[in-house]
Amino acid sequence: MKHLNIALLQLSPCGDAESNLKKGIDACKTAKERGADIALFPEMWSNGYNLYDRPVADWQAEALPGDGAFVRRFGELAGELKMAVGVTFLERYDGGPRNTLILFDRHGERKLTYAKVHTCDFDVERNLTPGEDFYVTAIDTACGEVQVGAMICYDREFPESARLLMLKGAELILVPNACPMEINRLSQLRARAYENMTAVATCNYPATVPDCNGGSSVFDGVAYLPGLSGSRDTCILLAGENEGIYIAALDLERLRRYRAEEVHGNAFRRPKKYGLLTDTTVREPFIRPNRRE
Repeated sequence: MKHLNIALLQLSPCGDAESNLKKGIDACKTAKERGADIALFPEMWSNGYNLYDRPVADWQAEALPGDGAFVRRFGELAGELKMAVGVTFLERYDGGPRNTLILFDRHGERKLTYAKVHTCDFDVERNLTPGEDFYVTAIDTACGEVQVGAMICYDREFPESARLLMLKGAELILVPNACPMEINRLSQLRARAYENMTAVATCNYPATVPDCNGGSSVFDGVAYLPGLSGSRDTCILLAGENEGIYIAALDLERLRRYRAEEVHGNAFRRPKKYGLLTDTTVREPFIRPNRRE
């Protein structure tokens, strides 16, 4: 089995959905020419995550239907290029728009629709409708079948997000992002990969976008190798701040051997001890009074 080549499209948006569609198509074609099996966009590519310092009604009006022309074109493109595409957009949705990723496989089939569960309710994202669950799907690639899940930006800060995806079988977690990727957030991604024995691929906007700084990354989740003294760096790609298409080669066979032999993930969990994690009657300490249930 060859490596799974993951392309992170660390792009600057153009200002409107039509221009972003064209730029996204060109980027996907370039990624395919460079050998990519999967291409991933940063968070809310349809409008470049342009939510701040604008009237809420203005950006809500930019929401696009999940079966509309913008999304359909990326599905068609995935089939044309024989490359999986994870496209992100502000989704028109009953009750208010959602922050959504749709993953098409290399045959152009829609395999996964995921809406951000942990919306940033302390800020402008309180005007979004949160997603309801985390999902994993099997996609067919040139490397064979791969189990893929997704979380979006702030989801990363809750260990439960990646844990649920691991329990549902995820080998690779795709993470569209739109925020500064500094040492602590990168450490979160490293930890999610390490503790779940999953690969985690994050695509951010470049430094040309306000409040972003590039730093797209892939952690392969394999901390120990036979014959290697101590642990290894699980980061197999860390982009700089510039716009670009960054490709990481994920060794799936090595990851699967590691998952079968190591002690993390679901190997020695004791879920009967974790009841407090799902006890919704517990509100102290540190629960914000303005939180959304």
